[in-house]
Amino acid sequence: MHEMSVCLSLLDILQSSARDHQFDKVKTVVLELGSLGCLDPEVLRYTFEIAAENTLAEGAILDIVELPVRAWCFHCEKEVETGTEFGSCPLCGGNDLRLESGQEMRIKELKVE
Repeated sequence: MHEMSVCLSLLDILQSSARDHQFDKVKTVVLELGSLGCLDPEVLRYTFEIAAENTLAEGAILDIVELPVRAWCFHCEKEVETGTEFGSCPLCGGNDLRLESGQEMRIKELKVE
């Protein structure tokens, strides 16, 4: 399960941040997740809950903000939202696109004690 390895890495980051910033408990993790990230948000939440047991994040809420796929269209010379798939430009139908966002995953915010 890919989600478990992501959650374990996330917990490593939280542990490191706790050492660096002197906190003992994570209450909420706001995670930005690109639509092309190949992760199921519901499975990720469930897996995080299991992986966080007996850690500083036990009981923490994993708040996932799904980010759209955005691309630069060389024909329109505009950044466009392409939905969940990286395909043609929704404005002109062109296929000369450069992916700008949609694959990222980052911690946007932490609520800690």
